[in-house]
Formats: sequence, structure tokens, C-alpha cells
Amino acid sequence: MSDMNLQLGSLPPDAAFDVVVIGAGGAGMAAALFAAIDNARVLLVEHTGYVGGTTAWSAGTTWVPGTHHAAAVNPKDTLADAARYLTNAIGDRTPASLRQAFLDNGPKAVKHIEANSDVKYRPCPKHPDYISDLEGSTLAGRALEPLPFDGRLLGDLFKLVRPPIPEFTVLGGMMVDRTDINHLLGMTKSFASLRHSIKILLRHAADRLSHPRGTRLVMGNALVARLLHSLARHPHVSLALNTSVEAISRGEHGIESVTLVQNGQHRSVRVTGGVILASGGFNRHPALREAMLPGADPGWCPAAPGHTGAAQDLARGLGAHYGTGGMSNAFWAPVSIRPRPDGSKAVFPHFVMDRAKPGMLTVNQAGERFVNESTSYHLFGLAMQEANKTSPSVPAYLICDAEALRKYGLGMVRPGGKGLAPFLADGYLTEGRTLDELAQKLSINAAGLKASVGQIKAYAETGVDPDFQRGVTAYQQNIGDPAWTGKNPNLGALATAPYYAVRLYPGDIGAATGLATDADARVLGDNEQPIPGLYAVGNDMHSIMGGVYTGPGITIGPGMVFGYLAARHAVSRARA
Repeated sequence: MSDMNLQLGSLPPDAAFDVVVIGAGGAGMAAALFAAIDNARVLLVEHTGYVGGTTAWSAGTTWVPGTHHAAAVNPKDTLADAARYLTNAIGDRTPASLRQAFLDNGPKAVKHIEANSDVKYRPCPKHPDYISDLEGSTLAGRALEPLPFDGRLLGDLFKLVRPPIPEFTVLGGMMVDRTDINHLLGMTKSFASLRHSIKILLRHAADRLSHPRGTRLVMGNALVARLLHSLARHPHVSLALNTSVEAISRGEHGIESVTLVQNGQHRSVRVTGGVILASGGFNRHPALREAMLPGADPGWCPAAPGHTGAAQDLARGLGAHYGTGGMSNAFWAPVSIRPRPDGSKAVFPHFVMDRAKPGMLTVNQAGERFVNESTSYHLFGLAMQEANKTSPSVPAYLICDAEALRKYGLGMVRPGGKGLAPFLADGYLTEGRTLDELAQKLSINAAGLKASVGQIKAYAETGVDPDFQRGVTAYQQNIGDPAWTGKNPNLGALATAPYYAVRLYPGDIGAATGLATDADARVLGDNEQPIPGLYAVGNDMHSIMGGVYTGPGITIGPGMVFGYLAARHAVSRARA
């Protein structure tokens, strides 16, 4: 059994590992697992008290084209199609050789991890690429989701998995995915939905008798739990929580050791194969954040707290440098913010549940639309920042009528239209009996808002949005309302008073700019040559997507695949 809660003081003075992974998010855990599968001695180092990083808070979707799963939902898709799509979307923002390495090795990595661990995926029946009007894009097959996992199998290790964002759970800690939500909303209309809902509700009730939260894990929590359960079965894997890296030492032949700090205790360990940086990126590094994400308040970031950029500082001290040419230094989503009773703030990303639905629109302070509400969350976040340069658009205002609120919810307000009082009381939700009253409460231009609502009504009647082309692509239609009886599943009039709004801010959900690497995830130093024994994966690696959000899971997928390549290279180096 692995040592899953290593105390540095227990290590012998001459402790050595083949591979040391810095960061226990999805990419770091995958890299550690790939090395463990090859029987390497692995030390996984995590700055916080939990494993999982932002992956644990995500949907866990893993974008890897060409896997053996894809044939079940899209047998005609090919890696050549995927390469063409990435070229069309990204162009020369990143080296084509790195994208090709990802495509060539993605199917191998997925097959390898599934054959040798508890990590299991299934294809999403319909999960379009985000720029679905580009040649080479697909509607399904490239996005994989982790199978649900029974957290009880982890035993005492269950408490190490980063809990989901409370606002993404129901009934005091029950996780639900999109399938569960649809069943819960339809339980009075369908026997199948009623049966599914009763099953998960009874399971949760039983869980709460002996656990602080539900143990039926889905989405990112399921992926992280599967990775942890798999790592725990390898005898030569150690996990050091609440541990930071103080130094990475380079000798004549490359990286030789790392110095770790845990509870004030310092300990140096030798490294025979390599150090894999997977610390999550620069987003909570104060100086780098100010330089790379000017104007983006750190309080708008919905990501997990571990990505301080400290490991990247150490790498840059060894000669590493950041990649260049990206569309953006980060990936974005519109977020809404609500104070919690304990004084912390809930930051809620508006991915798919509300903004693209009929009866919704987004306006700036002038009451004017400035964005296609159905575009990808990344492009939405970028549009907010761009529009703010000429007209105050941060915050923006996501507005709906009573019927849309009832059907789809609004941010942290759940569908059904009930229980609004607490959200109104703390100011998260704003209500107006009329559009004029809503505008007055929001301090936005009433004439502009009424004009925008009138435009949406007219566009809903024709099904055509001439201003922003809302609902014209397969991706946009997929996050609309499939049961909508109007001409466009993304367009519907705001016709039923009262009216509601939440404030939106551009939240950085992950780093796109990271350390420059080669196709084996080796960090590049002077003269663009690899620093022997130093690797970067996940958001520590410069994204092969070049700041373009091409599809669901385009951080987790490449993180896993380059974790496979980095681990394979580091283990072979240890045995050379």
C-alpha cells in the first residue's frame, strides 16, 4: 500500500525517487499514476491539504480525439479531422508538432491508463467542439467523461479528495451531473426520471448517516477519486500534502534534487529521473497575475487555491521561459459572486445552464447587448473585457424573466422559481416588477435595457439574431433548450414579469500561458534546448491550444496525455 499521507520527517536522509511530481491536480495525479504503472518510485507533492486541484471542481471532461471510445458515438471521426480542426482554430499560435504529439499519443494514453488503473471513461453522446462551424469539428466522440465512482471504496482516503463547490451540490453535499439534473427536474413527468431520482436520493440519505457529504462521486470528483484509488494500490508511491517546494537543484547532468518544506520542516530528496511540474499555473501569483491578467480581480477566479506560480518561479530560475503567441494568457468564463455565511465568497461559473437559454440576455451598463450569449464561456469572458474598453461592461448583467428563471434557474438560483428570498436579501439576485424598476435597482440605462429586450423579442419571432448571430452553430444550439418550441433554441422573449438579474464578471478558470516545452513535455531553457530532467504538464505547460478554447476538457485532456509522455520519458531517464 502506498504512503498517502507522507510526513517528511519519516524519510531517510538519503531518500531518492525516480519521479517527483509537483502538484496533485488532475494532470499531476495522472503523471504520477503513469510513472507508477511503470513501477517507478514516485513522490507526489501537493501544496494544499487536498488532492484534485481545479479538476476536482470541474466537470472532469477530458478532450482526447481518436480514442477507442469515440467509435461508439462517432465512428467516422479521424485524427486527421481533429488535426484540421485544431489548425483552423489555432493556426500558428502554437507549434503544430506539439499538437500532433498530443493527437498521436492521446489514444495510447487513454487505453494505457484504463487498462492499468481504475480510471474509466465513457464518451458523451453529444458534446460538440466549441467552434463547431470550423471544418474538422465534430458533435461527439472527442469529449470523454469519467464514470461515476463510489467514494466509499477510498476508505480513509476519501477525506483527501477536494470537496466540490457547495453551490454545485444539493441537499447538503450530494453531487449531481447534467444527467442527474435532468432527471430531478423531470421526476414528476417520467417514471424513468422518478426511478433515477429516488435511487440517488436514497443513496445520499444513507451516505449522510456516516459521511460529511455524499460518496456518489461524479464529474471531476469522480476522476480525482479514481486517480487516487489507483495511486494507492502502488507500493512505491508517496503523497506529501501541505508541502511546498523550496528549491530545485540542477547539476551537470540535469535535475538532481528537490528541497521540500512541510510544517516548517525542510527535507531534500534526490531525483533520478525527473521533476514534473503540475502545480496549476500562475493564476494566484500576485506579480504574474498583475502582469498577465491586468484588471482581473483575483476574487473573480473560480479555480482551486493551489496555483500560486511558485514552482514556475523555480523553473524560471533554472532558465525556463514562458511560451508566447497565445490568444489570451488565460481561459475565461463569466462568473457571479455571492457572499457565504462564513465570510468567504462563492464564485459561480456560468457554463451551460442559463445564459444561452431562451428568455435570457446579457447587457452592459448602458443596457445594451455586446456579446452572443450562446458563445463559449471563454469567448464570453474575453468579450466582456473587450467591450469594457469602450463602454462599462464589467460587471455585465444577465437578465431573464420569471418564466426563464423557473425553467432554467439563474446562476446559483436553482430552477423552480422558489426560495428566492435569501438571494434577494444578500443582493446576489435583483428583482424588478418592471424593466424600469430592474434598471433602476441595477443602476443601468432603462431605455437601453427596454430596447434590448424588444430586440430579443423580435429576433425570437424570426429565429435570427442579426446583431450577434446567437444560436447559429451546433455548439450554441446544444446549450440552448432542446424542448423549446420557438424557431431558435437559444432565443425567447422576456415576457413574464417580474424580471431578474445577476451581475457577471470575467473569471479566469485556468492558465493558458505556461512554460515552453517540447513534445515530451520537457521544459525548454536557453537556446530552446530541454532542461534535462525537468518537465511541465497541465497548466504549468504552455497550452497547445494557444489560448483558444477549442472544446470541452481541453485542459484536462492534454494534461493527461502530456503527463503520460513526461512520465514515460522521466522513467526511462531514471533507468538509463
